[in-house]
Amino acid sequence: MPELRTTRGFLGGFLSQRASGEFMEFLVLTRWESLDAIRSFAGDALENAVIDTGAKATVDTYDDKVRHYEVLEDLWPKQPQQPA
Repeated sequence: MPELRTTRGFLGGFLSQRASGEFMEFLVLTRWESLDAIRSFAGDALENAVIDTGAKATVDTYDDKVRHYEVLEDLWPKQPQQPA
């Protein structure tokens, strides 16, 4: 995920985990300026997941498809501006 921070159009995201039996399940949720920003990162096949080769080597299985949603309402509190 560190390389996403420098990707044009990337607004942020979450990397979450939960125990699922004997396995650990991960969920990656990202936020982008637009579908065009995602397209410039991931290519024209927007449903295909972009997974780092190193990350693939550390997991048993992963979803190779993604789903895109439009944010209808943002309920997260705004972060205070940091002094320059």
